[in-house]
Amino acid sequence: MSLLTLAPSPALATSIRATAQVFEDPQSQALLAHVQRVAPSEASVLIIGETGTGKELMARHIHALSSRRDQPFVAVNCGAFAQSLVEAELFGHEKGAFTGATHAKAGWFEEADGGTLFLDEIGDLPMETQVKLLRVLQEREVVRLGSRKSIAIDVRVLAATNVQLEHAINAGHFREDLYYRLSVVTLPLSPLRDRPGDILPLARHFIERYSRRMGYSLPVLTAEAGEKLKRYSWPGNIRELENVIHHTLLVCRDNLIHHDDLRLSNLRIERTPPTSASDECADTLLARAFQRLFEEQAGALHEKVEDSLLRAAYRFSHGNQVHTASLLGLSRNITRARLIQIGELKVNKRRVEEPFQSERVLQLSI
Repeated sequence: MSLLTLAPSPALATSIRATAQVFEDPQSQALLAHVQRVAPSEASVLIIGETGTGKELMARHIHALSSRRDQPFVAVNCGAFAQSLVEAELFGHEKGAFTGATHAKAGWFEEADGGTLFLDEIGDLPMETQVKLLRVLQEREVVRLGSRKSIAIDVRVLAATNVQLEHAINAGHFREDLYYRLSVVTLPLSPLRDRPGDILPLARHFIERYSRRMGYSLPVLTAEAGEKLKRYSWPGNIRELENVIHHTLLVCRDNLIHHDDLRLSNLRIERTPPTSASDECADTLLARAFQRLFEEQAGALHEKVEDSLLRAAYRFSHGNQVHTASLLGLSRNITRARLIQIGELKVNKRRVEEPFQSERVLQLSI
C-alpha cells in the first residue's frame, strides 16, 4: 500500500487537516503515477479538490520528489490574512510601510527561497494581489511593501483550490492569465466517495495511528463496520474519516469496532448534477421571489439576498461550515469570513491565526 502521512508534530495536535493519504484504489494509483512523472520538474502545479481530500499532503509529496526536497517547504493559506495585510505577508514589508510595521519583515516568498511555496485556497486572493503575484511569478523577484528595491527569488509555486477557478474567472473574481501561469500541471484529487478502494486502508491506518497515540491495544474493525464505512458518502472526505475513527476509538468496547460505534453525520449533500427540469424549477421559484421583492421595492436587495442565502445554508447545514461552503459553491475560508461578517459566527482572532504560524515546521514522511 502506498501511503503519505504528515510526520508527528505539536502543530498537528489540534489541526483539522487531513494527515494521511493512501493510493490503493485504481484511480488513486493512476494519479500517483502521474505525480511521480511531473513532480521532479520545475513546473507550477494547481491541485484541485474538495475540502479534506489531502491537497497539502500532495503538495508536500511533490516537493519531496523534486530536486528542492532539501530546501524549505512553506505552506500559506491565502484566506488566513486580513485583506489589508495579505501583500505584506506574501511579499514582505519594510519598517514604517504601514501602521504597526515596527520592523522590516521578509515575506513568505523570501522564506521559501530555493524551495517550494504552497499557496492554499488560491481563489481567495484579492484581485489586486493577483496582479502582483503574476508579476512575481513572471519576473522571479519581489518588492517589499515600502521599498523600491527588488529581491530575486528562486521558488517553485504549488497552488490549491476547492472551487472551480474557471467559474471564478467567468465571474471576474480571478485573473485568467494567473490561472494559466499556475496550472502548467493540473492535479484533480477525487473525493473519497469516488475512490472506495481507499476507504478501508485509510480507516485501518487511522485506527493504528490513534490507538498508538492513545496507548490503546489495536482494535478489530468488524465486517459490518467496514461495510458501513464503505457505504457512507464522506462529504468531509479524508478529514471526516480521520475524525470519525478518532471518536470511535474513544467509545468502542471489547477491543472491537462495531457498526454502531461509528458516528456518521446524518447530513447528506446531493452532489450529482441537477437535471434541466430541476434547474428550470429552481429558476422559476427564484424569479417569482425576486419579482415580489422588486414589486415591494425592497432597499439594499443584493445585500439582503446574499445574507439571507448564507444564513439559510448555514442553518440547513446545522452549523457545519464545510457543508455550508459546499452548498453555496464557495471556499471554506470565504464562507467563514462572511459568517463572521453577518454575525452568525463568533471567533477569537488570535486563536484562528496561531495554528498558521507553525506551517514552516511540518515535514512529509513517506
